[in-house]
Amino acid sequence: MIVRVMGEGQVELADSHVAELNKLDDDLLTEMQNGDGPGFRATLHALLDKVRELGTPLPDDSLEPSELILPAPDATLEEVSAMLTDDGLIPG
Repeated sequence: MIVRVMGEGQVELADSHVAELNKLDDDLLTEMQNGDGPGFRATLHALLDKVRELGTPLPDDSLEPSELILPAPDATLEEVSAMLTDDGLIPG
């Protein structure tokens, strides 16, 4: 799966890592629903760090279609809310 982190670029991520990322996505959704700004910020950074850790960066000149788009590390609660689907940021 190709994942784009807004403002950073794309990484290729094995589908086997989606369950691990979904746990962080669930935590992020809960924090957003509870208005927990500091928790939201920490979990967003943890989610993006995990994507960077598990993924393989694609070259900057690569223009692969992204299957998943994640917010930038400095995204606000409101910006992330606008990106949410029923499943959160990560489907499944």
